[in-house]
Amino acid sequence: MRIQEIMSTNVKLATPDQKLREAARLMSECDIGAIPVGQGDRLVGMITDRDITIRGVAEGRGPDATVGEVMTPQVCYCYEDEDVEQVCHNMVNVQMRRLPVLNREKRLVGIVALGDLAVRASATAGRALSGISQRD
Repeated sequence: MRIQEIMSTNVKLATPDQKLREAARLMSECDIGAIPVGQGDRLVGMITDRDITIRGVAEGRGPDATVGEVMTPQVCYCYEDEDVEQVCHNMVNVQMRRLPVLNREKRLVGIVALGDLAVRASATAGRALSGISQRD
């Protein structure tokens, strides 16, 4: 099974100059904890609720700080044509619960999360969750 068969394609996107307030509101409205950050047609980062809390609020940044100030610029991702088992293995190795999905031209086409795996590939998701949740 390929990632494109199970990924979510309705992906919300933030921009580096967007205010944290706007990103947090989008997360709340969509009941999500992470948003890919794009500039032009390129993926430049990810912002999570944890980024807002730890790199934003805990460091004294307010709601008018920008996404670019607190986002994670190193983005782990997968390709839409990759095998689900391989992507799960990679998610375990990098301890990630969700990955942006790119096409081979490196354009964002979706996002895959443990929830997507649980719905469509439950045995694979169980192994991934177990591996991701283990403490070092």
